Amino acid sequence: MTARRTRLRALAGNLSWLLASNGLMAALSLIYLGLLTRTLGIVDFGRFSLITGAAQMLAMLVSFETWKIVVQYGLRHAEANDQPALARLLKASMAAELASAAAGIVIVALALLASPALGLPHRLLPYAALFAIAQLLSLRSTPTGILRLKDRYGRGALADSVQPLGRLFGTLAMLAFWPSIEGFLIAYAIAEIATALVCWWLALRLTDIAQLRRTHFDRHAALAENPGLLAALWSTNVQASLSLASRQVPLLVVGSHDGPAAAGAFRLALQLANALAKLATLVMRAAFPEIVRTVSAVTRERFWALAGRIALAGFAGAVLVFLLVLLLGKPLLVLIGGSDFGVAYVLLIWLASAGCVEIAAAAFEPILFSIRRAGTVITARAAAVIVQLGAMAILIPALGARGASISVLIGALLFGIFLAIGLRRAARSA
Repeated sequence: MTARRTRLRALAGNLSWLLASNGLMAALSLIYLGLLTRTLGIVDFGRFSLITGAAQMLAMLVSFETWKIVVQYGLRHAEANDQPALARLLKASMAAELASAAAGIVIVALALLASPALGLPHRLLPYAALFAIAQLLSLRSTPTGILRLKDRYGRGALADSVQPLGRLFGTLAMLAFWPSIEGFLIAYAIAEIATALVCWWLALRLTDIAQLRRTHFDRHAALAENPGLLAALWSTNVQASLSLASRQVPLLVVGSHDGPAAAGAFRLALQLANALAKLATLVMRAAFPEIVRTVSAVTRERFWALAGRIALAGFAGAVLVFLLVLLLGKPLLVLIGGSDFGVAYVLLIWLASAGCVEIAAAAFEPILFSIRRAGTVITARAAAVIVQLGAMAILIPALGARGASISVLIGALLFGIFLAIGLRRAARSA
């Protein structure tokens, strides 16, 4: 009972740090988003959003969520005090991130090829490429994993706070010297690089650098010490790519179909909905290390009881968030972007509904991953994205941005249902 309470306290502590950090990020994002939308207007804000959305999607397509690998396999090595094995795991994770950045930089041209369809002026292309490269160079999943492996969520929160602070100060500086899409892209790029540098610095301070230097990286040894490492690594890439595609592809399609103005309205609504859906991500990130520890430390009955309590808390949070959106959604949109963005309220309702579904199902994914059912998560996400893309093909020509928003909700609902089915089957087989 004492160990169980300790794990629950650890989970609550981790989540409190994440909530504090992301609460700050959400508050600051409302400020710099308001400055952006009111300075650029709905059309140029749409163009800015299309560039950042395409760059983020490119970065996610080539990257791996190595923090999950560091936590899942690193915990075992840390508990066994096998420092050489842990060092090899960290080197493998770092190598994966470097390869991701290199591959992304090589194919940055792919993001630029989409610019004519997205209605981007030629003058913006060099700045779009600059931001995409900065996004790729600022990959920081491995140091994030180190901080979570060491239970240093406070330091992780400090690193995460650099991004919104950098964006805010960068936006204010550009308002004074270069209030344009180009200027804001440069400010965002600098903020991304600064966040990555701080995150790596904090993580490396907790790492035995001498052990890393003297441990020869042996790919075969790393694979032998971490069974299923490659499969788990690729599964994180597929999961993250499919998850991002479910949100960013609709934005890009809306931009190409209805133009930058529609993309601007959709982006602001999506930004607010994503801020709400981040609660789901926070629950997953905070719960994952504790679930990994718990799955091998308690009986199956206690494990599934813990999973049930986490899922119930997620459902209660989803209901609360949806009520807040109904009451405050439209005033918030107008406050941030001005009267032109009031039309995005109907989009916000659909997108926030999707976010609430993700909050309700937030615990399902880390539970399945911890019991080695990553294939179930990938299959569920892939099936949901396929159906969502089909819904977009039908709804966007008829309803425009509203059709894209409805398709996001359809994808979220199906993903939650498929995960619940997979979880039920896992419980029965257990």
